[in-house]
Amino acid sequence: MGRGPRAILALGLLFLRLAQANFAPHFFDNGVGSTNGNMALFSLPEDTPVGSHVYTLNGTDPEGNPVSYHISFDPSVRSVFSVDPNFGTITLVEELDREREDEIEATISISDGLNLVAEKVTILVTDANDEAPTFIQEPYVVQVPEDILAGSSIAKVHAVDRDTGSGGSVTYFLQNPHSTKFAMDRHSGVLRLQPGATLDYEKARTHFVTVVAKDGGGQLRGADVVFSATATVTVNVEDVQDMAPVFLGTPYYGYVYEDTLPGSEVLTVVAMDGDQGKPNRILYSLTNGSDGAFEINETSGAIYVMQSPAQLRRDVYELHVQVTEVSSAGTPAAQAMVPVTIRIVDLNNHPPTFYGESGPQNRFELSMYEHPPQGEILRGLKITVNDSDQGANAKFNLRLVGPGGIFRVVPQTVLNEAQVTIIVENSAAIDFEKFKVLTFKLLAIEVNTPEKFSSTADVVIQLLDTNDNVPKFTSHYYVARIPENAPGGSNVVAVTAVDPDTGPWGEVKYSIYGSGADYFLIHSSSGMIYTQPWASLDAEATARYNFYVKAEDMEGKYSLAEVFVTLLDVNDHYPQFGKRVQEKTMVLGTPVKIEATDQDAEEPNNLVDYSITHAEPANVFDIDAHTGEIRLKNSIRSLDALHNITPNGDRIWSLEVQAKDRGSPSFSTTALLRIDIVDTEMQSRSPMAAFLMQTKDNPMKAVGVLAGIMAIIVAITVLISTASFWRNKKSNKVLPVRRVLRKRPSPAPRTVRIKWLKFGRTKAADKFVLREDRPNENCNNNSLGSTPPPTAPAPPPPPSMGPAHWTVPTVSGSLAPRQPPRSPKPKAVGSPVQSALVSELRQKFEKKNVHNKANF
Repeated sequence: MGRGPRAILALGLLFLRLAQANFAPHFFDNGVGSTNGNMALFSLPEDTPVGSHVYTLNGTDPEGNPVSYHISFDPSVRSVFSVDPNFGTITLVEELDREREDEIEATISISDGLNLVAEKVTILVTDANDEAPTFIQEPYVVQVPEDILAGSSIAKVHAVDRDTGSGGSVTYFLQNPHSTKFAMDRHSGVLRLQPGATLDYEKARTHFVTVVAKDGGGQLRGADVVFSATATVTVNVEDVQDMAPVFLGTPYYGYVYEDTLPGSEVLTVVAMDGDQGKPNRILYSLTNGSDGAFEINETSGAIYVMQSPAQLRRDVYELHVQVTEVSSAGTPAAQAMVPVTIRIVDLNNHPPTFYGESGPQNRFELSMYEHPPQGEILRGLKITVNDSDQGANAKFNLRLVGPGGIFRVVPQTVLNEAQVTIIVENSAAIDFEKFKVLTFKLLAIEVNTPEKFSSTADVVIQLLDTNDNVPKFTSHYYVARIPENAPGGSNVVAVTAVDPDTGPWGEVKYSIYGSGADYFLIHSSSGMIYTQPWASLDAEATARYNFYVKAEDMEGKYSLAEVFVTLLDVNDHYPQFGKRVQEKTMVLGTPVKIEATDQDAEEPNNLVDYSITHAEPANVFDIDAHTGEIRLKNSIRSLDALHNITPNGDRIWSLEVQAKDRGSPSFSTTALLRIDIVDTEMQSRSPMAAFLMQTKDNPMKAVGVLAGIMAIIVAITVLISTASFWRNKKSNKVLPVRRVLRKRPSPAPRTVRIKWLKFGRTKAADKFVLREDRPNENCNNNSLGSTPPPTAPAPPPPPSMGPAHWTVPTVSGSLAPRQPPRSPKPKAVGSPVQSALVSELRQKFEKKNVHNKANF
């Protein structure tokens, strides 16, 4: 009885504890495709917009208590989602990228406040078509002979798309398929020449083919999209010639792996015509050594294995490949043969290695002359590259890293081992004056291996100079100025020409030539131009010289420049009067002009100023310092005023005039000027008197006028006589000859032959003394004293046409005093004024004759 209550009490306590226990909450598992629950097998497209509600966590608590939700991520990854703790709504907070992260691991948890239940979930990121195809191994540049067969493979392009499914599949096509000669294999990316199409080097040397890579399309943010990319394949057409073929990249080594399938390409041999200007089409063939295990593509040179590696009987095959040129006529031309070694191996994990003649080497040096021919092979470089791996692991690319476009390397793709050939691509860029040393890195990097093993070798090319530059002057022309009195051997100007070449090719020799170079020499090395030792320069004779200077190197390359030499004028000439003693007739109120010339070439040396250095009386004349015009002072307006200044009544005045130039130092010259002054009434008198006055200072003018008049009279007489003769002859009439005889008035007796009238020195003139005394040939000896004016005689007879030479004398005499005005009357032929002048002339002639006899 005692145990019964005790058992009942224990059982009651157990039930009470069970009634007070709290069970943990849990998630609902709604299966695949559900958007609420525990995210089991949940997937999400990568193009889901940020901020989208993508899922709802859903769970319950056995006691019915409210629950809260949480989501967490590993610290090493980004937090992609956030969750509403009350409602369990999961929101995308980071962009998804399947190509970068295709699965997202997270920890979701549910809690009722006392108990926490956590679960690890994996969210799958599904693909969307958000990636465009990308071409690899660009740029695509291929060399194609112009006689390549239609349908032949030209190039292969390759593009990848990281999307999956249809969005990751890539097809190829040409952007302009109807305007090109090429066709594209849409699946393999192989570019071929269209059937029936040909290439012509003479018409088009380069073709640019645009290839489009397009994916298969797919969904992106609810829409069907298709992405594409383009690449340009540059097809360089090679000309055809008939030179012997040359193999490139020898020796040839190929490898066949255990997993190689029959029909796979082992390696490609490359041959080209030695004359690259117009290469012939080349065909390849195997002559022996294949045993049916290998075949070669006759146009591409690709060697294929035709049997399974398990069926191959040897480890090493020595094949002989023959290349045959095909002329434009289709007949075989020159041939060449090369051995090809193919090994059956299964090795791997060896990086490419460069070898020289003595073993592995990572530095190769070469000396060569600048500007080699385009396409020349650098034969001084003996470089072999080898990768001991087999198959795809031994395939690597070669390229030059350094100044671009100068050289190119052949082959660009190597399988296992090849002889490296470097070819000149841009001859003009190989310039010693720009680069003394060209340094490149030869890079070999594996193509299809995850390790991407690579190696480098330095290629150092020492350039040697050639004479490829012409000496160039620092200026196209040189201008020099030297004084005309520079002594012989004076420096004129230094010219400079520069030849960038080195050594003797850069040495410049100078020379001059041209019509203006006679007075100059040039130093052949320094370029200094100087005058001839005997040269006497004169700016008045030749003020400017121009000639050419030539800069020439040792091989005759030259350039020219023009030299202009200007002589600077030096004041080395005196002003010169036409005569040291001059005679002028001044009409009252009109100036007379005296002129001196200075033979200097330039101003101010040849500018002359005039001044009166001595005159008596000194208050009669003024002179214009610049023009040399001499006129009476403004206060003297009549002959009476002149007579008042000179009591002796002289009408002839002598002046000493000085001509002085403006040079430094200045030079001057003096001349004696005798001026005869006449009244203005002479201008209104008879024409004969005016003519005699005008020609007083120039008697030759009078002689010329009279001779002209006589010639006209004779010509008219001859014409009239000739016309009368022909008229009478035509009419056959004989007419009596009429002669009209007129008595010529007998001239006044002459005792001597008339000479030139010359002025006699007056008392005032005797006071002037010149530095150089010459006989005065134009002096007047008549006296203007109290001799009364002569009566008017008859006019003088006209000068005879005989041997006697008549001259018109210079009129110099007093004028009759002004008569009171009379009524106008018609003047006779022999007017009083004219008669008075002639009478005065006659008296002067007689006095001059008596004076000459007294001298004898």
